[in-house]
Amino acid sequence: MQTKNAKEIDKRDQRTLALWAADCAERVLPYFEDKHPNDNRPRNAIATVRAWARGEIPFSMKLIRTASLNSHAAARAAVDPAAIAAARAAGQAVATAHVAGHARAAAAYAIKALGSASANERIWQRRRLPRRLRAFALPTVASS
Repeated sequence: MQTKNAKEIDKRDQRTLALWAADCAERVLPYFEDKHPNDNRPRNAIATVRAWARGEIPFSMKLIRTASLNSHAAARAAVDPAAIAAARAAGQAVATAHVAGHARAAAAYAIKALGSASANERIWQRRRLPRRLRAFALPTVASS
């Protein structure tokens, strides 16, 4: 099966990547929420990208940008490295609605949030992603 590069990513694939990025970010979200239970900015970012990917809301650069920037602001307000990475994963996930390549960063931040437990997470990420998108989203592990 042929893999895709950035120029070959269509809207359907971008939506698939957005949902995958949201899944990656949501798996590590407890690292942020445990430390900041009253800060819902990263969770809102994930909800926003899921709604866009499912066609529940139209693309709005203002909405996507605001959700992403808010999640990154939550990361800057955090102190714990895992919490910071989890909030950044959410900020990158929602940005996938604008540029598909942000899915890579969402996955990378999820790995960073997990630290030494990341090997199993990368396997999970790869298995959740359609084969045709693996080289695009996970270029260093696409062949595994």
